Amino acid sequence: MARLKKAKSRAGYPSDVSDEEWEFCSSYLELMKEDAPQREYPSRRLFNALRYMVRAGCPWRMIPNDLPPWAAVYQQAQRWIKAGCFEAMAHDLRMLLRMIAGREAQPSAVILDARTIQSTPESGARGGYDGHKRRKGSKVHAAVDTLGHLLALKITAANEQERAQVADLVGQLQQTTGDKIELAYVDQGYTGEQPAQDAADRGVHLQVVKLPQAKRGFVLLPRRWVVERSFAWAARFRRLARDYERLASSLEGIHWLAFISLMLNSLFRQSA
Repeated sequence: MARLKKAKSRAGYPSDVSDEEWEFCSSYLELMKEDAPQREYPSRRLFNALRYMVRAGCPWRMIPNDLPPWAAVYQQAQRWIKAGCFEAMAHDLRMLLRMIAGREAQPSAVILDARTIQSTPESGARGGYDGHKRRKGSKVHAAVDTLGHLLALKITAANEQERAQVADLVGQLQQTTGDKIELAYVDQGYTGEQPAQDAADRGVHLQVVKLPQAKRGFVLLPRRWVVERSFAWAARFRRLARDYERLASSLEGIHWLAFISLMLNSLFRQSA
């Protein structure tokens, strides 16, 4: 039986999980027994290394030497992503935080929006040009509840229209919540008969939030500001400042991990 390699003595990083956080996370991330013969590094160390990389924004190969080797971290991250571990944890955390806030576990209203992330040499092959943002990259289509917690996510090239993703996003939402979603707030990028029909086919009313009259400069729109705040939260994770991932699935998984980190911090700060 192979021994687990011992961690070097160190003070730790701000991105490391606490004992309480790890007690919650471990049941989602342990895909094999901790003492399995093929395991070289404890899951907690691998998870801490992944969180460090996403928060600090460093390349895989520049993960600090006092953390597990980058190849081991990357390999385990891909296993977690393919197994849906991050989504499962995020959905349970969201329900817990909603109940703590006095809400129903599953929301009835959501906000949809998209964010374009600048491409890099690693991701450029699958990127597209967003004429509105004048940027080549990937577009992150997201749905959040009225508290800003992530519910559904889809990655496309930046030239893909928001209105064309409504059917997939609403389908994900209804599957996740058990057909609880009734209303989705959107901006004018979702205007049109087809997106409204795509949502209605799945029992959701698409409500376009827009200004009653034209204005210049930044204006805070009712309901819509929640998803913008969620994107701002995600942008604080430097790995998400640009699209550094070769695989769209990796970019999606890192978004789920970022929101897990935010929700863990909120949950255990409240319970402290």
